[in-house]
Amino acid sequence: MNGSKLKLKWGDPDMELIISRLMRYGIVLASLIVIIGCVTFLAKHGSEKPHYSQFVGQPEQFTNVSGIISSLTSMNGLGLIAFGLLVLIGIPVMRVAFSIASFMVEKDKTYVIITCIVFALLLFSLFGQQ
Repeated sequence: MNGSKLKLKWGDPDMELIISRLMRYGIVLASLIVIIGCVTFLAKHGSEKPHYSQFVGQPEQFTNVSGIISSLTSMNGLGLIAFGLLVLIGIPVMRVAFSIASFMVEKDKTYVIITCIVFALLLFSLFGQQ
């Protein structure tokens, strides 16, 4: 190599492969978390009879991200299910974040700006309405 540094070059097939693996493994992880949450919930509450005479809404702690994450300390089945769904929602957000990085590597300023706007909107929709 006579003294020159090895230069890494990413192409579209490389980025598509990484994004597809991110999506695939993320969905598997989210599914496993939801399944564990379902088993935990049914083990604790499976024999209870439902009361259909009155409507009971979602507990307050499961209506925002911080409440869902704090519910994980108690190994609550509903908390695990909600966290699994949060992971599932987070997968496209991570995809957009990876797209920002890949557009930066390609030095494509237009797509970096557009993707940053999309990323900001996604983050606002998750965290901005508490």
